[in-house]
Amino acid sequence: MKRILIIEDEPDIQELLDAYLRDAGYETATAGDGVEALARFQEASYDLILLDLMLPKIDGFGVCEWIRRESAVPILMLTALDGEEEQLRGFELEIDDYVTKPFSMPVLLQKIRAILRRTAREPEEGASLRYRELTLEVDGMEASLAGRPLDLTAREFELLRTLISRPGRVFTREVLLDQLWGYDFFGDERVVDSHIKNLRHKLGANYIETVRGVGYRAAKENL
Repeated sequence: MKRILIIEDEPDIQELLDAYLRDAGYETATAGDGVEALARFQEASYDLILLDLMLPKIDGFGVCEWIRRESAVPILMLTALDGEEEQLRGFELEIDDYVTKPFSMPVLLQKIRAILRRTAREPEEGASLRYRELTLEVDGMEASLAGRPLDLTAREFELLRTLISRPGRVFTREVLLDQLWGYDFFGDERVVDSHIKNLRHKLGANYIETVRGVGYRAAKENL
């Protein structure tokens, strides 16, 4: 189930968005100001963010700029300001789309679906996943770098697949543990660091970036 973070300070609109998206089959979380929004963002992983521009404490531009330093998660900006300057500034901060208030809920839902389709990176069954000189054969769990086979464990393969399926997205150690080891894992989060170290050694190149104090990502540059 796709998870959406709704950042909206007007209670009526926030409640409407929350109810509508839940009815559409999405899992949601909400925030009413910029500080709360960043706290929610750090607590969990999201597939898309609905971001109001006019927010208390930290405005939408500030929130967007902070998130973009950490993640490539899709951002759909909502605002009552429809000037060209605001739109251009939003796109300079790498938002994915821009919707002005008042907006149609069915149209908003279609925009969300379109963004999620565009940004989906999970390979289909039997597909190959490619990133720079890396190729992963998903079904056979085979990996190669510039045509050279890589001897990866199953856990290393899944860890690499997770990272390169979403270039630019930051995965915290907690999220990686939940996705790859399961919620019943009670070990030390440093097990992720150990697997990353082994992967880097086998790759012989720094395809995996450390985001200090947060986690890891595959860089989105030079794709």
